[in-house]
Amino acid sequence: MKTLHGFKELLRRELPEVSAEARIYEHAATGARLLSMVTRDENKVFGISFRTPPEDSTGLPHILEHSVLCGSAKYPVKEPFVELLKGSLQTFLNAMTFPDKTCYPVASANLQDFYNLVDVYLDAVFHPRLTEEVLRQEGWRYELASPKAPLEYKGVVHGEMKGAYSSPDALLYERSQHTLFPDTPYGLDSGGDPERIPDLTFTQFEAFHRTRYHPSNSWAFFYGDDDPDKRLEILDAYFSAYVKAKTQTAVPVQPPFPAPVRREFPYASGEAPMDGEDGEDGGKGYVTVNFALPEAAEVETNLALQVLEHILIGLPSSRLRKALMASGLGSDLAGVGLDNDLRQLYFSVGLKGMDPADADRVEQLVLDTLAEMAKGIEPREIEAALNTLEFELRENNTGSYPRGLSLMIRSLATWLHGGDPLALIAFEAPLGGLKARVERGEPVFEDLLRRCFLDNPHRARVLLVPDPGLGAEIRQRERERLDAVRADLDAEQLRALAAETKAQKKRRETPDAPEALATIPRLRLSDLPRLGQRIPMEVFERGESRTLFHEQPTNGLVYVDLGFDLRRVPDRLLPLVPVLGRALIEMGTAKEDYAELLNRVARKTGGIEPQTLALPVRGTADCASKLFLRGKATREHARELIDILMDMVFMAAFDNPERLGQIVSEAK
Repeated sequence: MKTLHGFKELLRRELPEVSAEARIYEHAATGARLLSMVTRDENKVFGISFRTPPEDSTGLPHILEHSVLCGSAKYPVKEPFVELLKGSLQTFLNAMTFPDKTCYPVASANLQDFYNLVDVYLDAVFHPRLTEEVLRQEGWRYELASPKAPLEYKGVVHGEMKGAYSSPDALLYERSQHTLFPDTPYGLDSGGDPERIPDLTFTQFEAFHRTRYHPSNSWAFFYGDDDPDKRLEILDAYFSAYVKAKTQTAVPVQPPFPAPVRREFPYASGEAPMDGEDGEDGGKGYVTVNFALPEAAEVETNLALQVLEHILIGLPSSRLRKALMASGLGSDLAGVGLDNDLRQLYFSVGLKGMDPADADRVEQLVLDTLAEMAKGIEPREIEAALNTLEFELRENNTGSYPRGLSLMIRSLATWLHGGDPLALIAFEAPLGGLKARVERGEPVFEDLLRRCFLDNPHRARVLLVPDPGLGAEIRQRERERLDAVRADLDAEQLRALAAETKAQKKRRETPDAPEALATIPRLRLSDLPRLGQRIPMEVFERGESRTLFHEQPTNGLVYVDLGFDLRRVPDRLLPLVPVLGRALIEMGTAKEDYAELLNRVARKTGGIEPQTLALPVRGTADCASKLFLRGKATREHARELIDILMDMVFMAAFDNPERLGQIVSEAK
């Protein structure tokens, strides 16, 4: 077995699905895992992930994610990433806590910048500056403005999770997942329950890092056009300081429920809604019906469930979505649909803005709709859903999100739990098998509905009920706990805590020393390309219209943006332009109702979506404002994409007030 820079190569495989060669390694000394993807993509990605299932709901994985980014042995500044951003061309720089893992990904199209980012991240996770002060800053602390003032809880994560727990949508997500998987780490909150976060001690904090942030418990990932051998050298420089350790971090499978369960939880209503929350739903209920499904590693079933999700709720015309929205029982869909980031998949759907007394009706409507669909699904619906999934997989278009990062997250769904990291990336064979079964006339999705939904007792209905007094009750419990702590402190201890509160504030506000700041790597002029990338463009004009044509390597896909000038729209109507954009796409035409039109879009294209754009015009005082209809399709369906866009523009039907009302209600 070939060994290079301490790594044993286990597998090398071409992946035409993503135009890359995958190399899988194991670090000989520590057992650390590496998936190295060699590709021509200049947007290079590195990520290192650790399996961090929580042992309680103190938010320890989340707090540690914040804390390791507060300076390290090699880069001893308070916020190295803030400093790094000042001299970086990064295309992604963040960290993410999941219910079972913590990921530290970076990306850059500049090679030297990429190496800088990788080194700062590796030093951060393996040699962080973990002090009690860091825990107090990022997790929780007691704060006392003066010896006579009331005691308060402060801390970045504590405040962040207080906000999350005041959002019914966020709370519904947590309660749904916890209820489905109560006997596993997925039944706990890795982000942190604000009432449990103050139970976290520094001893636990330090021990969690020592046992979890170890190469033996790590999954490293590289992607891009950088030197694949240098990747091994970089990692070995950090890993070789360790010896192999036993880790007890595996996530067990939840034993199936013998019968469905129902759980009801209060949420604090009457509070000011968070940004993005629908204040109109204040005082209303939220309900989801949740189904535990097979493991993510069952690849063909995983893909089939992704297709089924689209059939159920992927479009406004999808039958389950349509049944729920047309019922009048709620204001909008609730639930995350298919969640495929965990070891076990699950499906969650329901309604928000509903009367809690209607929870039984919503649940029965979901089950009745699924039962009706199990009797037979229209081939056109299946064709549309299969086309949508296949287009998404082949395009791998993640927008501003680096493509390599999406592949890293996809690999971890199986890799983290002992499976093949390429199982969901190399989709051609399982997708081909799924399509062949459909073409043979097998009732694939009807059988899936019966097996995974209707005949599956591992189901949970979760209802959130508004409680106008809950917010005050939570605050009262916090105040009583803090007052009890304060009562145990003598006058000298109170003075010391007040002094420490002021000292902490001063330390946070004091700039880092120049010699510490000098450790942060910065790009030099010689590291930058002399010329920017030029996008080829041809311009064609006809009357008042202008066509811009850009020839790009798009893997056989065609992208069409159809833009309309908004300068003549009266100011009073401008707020309605986004609604008009949705109506053009989702209201139907003179020859097709909206369900038929959306099905046609799904069968023949990769999707059409509206976008409003307002930008300053360079060199003038003008503003360019446009409404775009943005579509994409394979080359052979380009003509059909244009035909659909023309039908939407010239044959739009706005004569269905009920459908328009749904669009307006969702937008509101």
